[in-house]
Amino acid sequence: MNMQTTIAGVTFQNPVMTASGTFGSGMEYSEFVDLNQLGAVVTKGVANVPWPGNPTPRVAEVYGGMLNAIGLQNPGIDVFMERDIPFLKQYNTKIIVNVCGKSVQDYVDVVEKLGEEPAVSMLEINVSCPNVKEGAIAFGQKADALYNITSELKKHAKQPLIMKLSPNVTDITEMAKAAEAAGADALSLINTITGMKIDIHKRKFAIANKTGGMSGPAIKPIAVRMVYQTAQAVKIPIIGMGGIANAEDAIEFILAGASAVSVGAMNFVNPYATVEIVKGIEDYMKQYNVESLTDLIGAVHD
Repeated sequence: MNMQTTIAGVTFQNPVMTASGTFGSGMEYSEFVDLNQLGAVVTKGVANVPWPGNPTPRVAEVYGGMLNAIGLQNPGIDVFMERDIPFLKQYNTKIIVNVCGKSVQDYVDVVEKLGEEPAVSMLEINVSCPNVKEGAIAFGQKADALYNITSELKKHAKQPLIMKLSPNVTDITEMAKAAEAAGADALSLINTITGMKIDIHKRKFAIANKTGGMSGPAIKPIAVRMVYQTAQAVKIPIIGMGGIANAEDAIEFILAGASAVSVGAMNFVNPYATVEIVKGIEDYMKQYNVESLTDLIGAVHD
């Protein structure tokens, strides 16, 4: 079975990746998972300077998933390049770095520094960050803002750019087309859906930030729909994510048009989820005599 998939000229040994923010930078899960078995490790978001994140409590369980408002806490690009990249370079897996920022220049700073590191295969740009110069509206919620940041980063990036789309928009295809028109090499979707939980006994918000990003199995049907719609609207490759718990879920995304998949919240429930999904996809391909993974991409029938 040929499980390889190629995205923007980068070939992955299989289509299973980690969703940013759920796997640290690989070190935290390396006791559970053989990172050599993954298509790629997608790191937690990295900013140009250390971010402290949001006040606690910042995680809450909800039916079918979880809410988080971590606030992209991270030690900054300098610590990341000194500590995390050397660790990941030990493994035979691709490295994709998730980049966050509060202004276009913040992103540019990180993208330029990562351009000096040939071990990094691709950059995933988190456009769900609040744009401080636009009244905290996320970069990914206005097509023109998404176009502008994508085209600017393309001028500075040495690696292919994956734009990570927010589902908190009226029309996901409008955003996808804007990113593609600006030169994005690939898309990843979906990021978390904005949600809220209230503790009725304390009459308080369960998360200090009031709202948080919902992830987990409950959002999967929405994510599959958005991946399918996007695959019909653009020609660039898609990495699908949102509620993937097992190989069946992953295959659904691939049939909908994703060239690869990322596993997120399920890492917290089952730290072995990623490698189990790799094996499950392989078993499915054997069961249905599928010689190459590429034969499954977008292969859903009307």
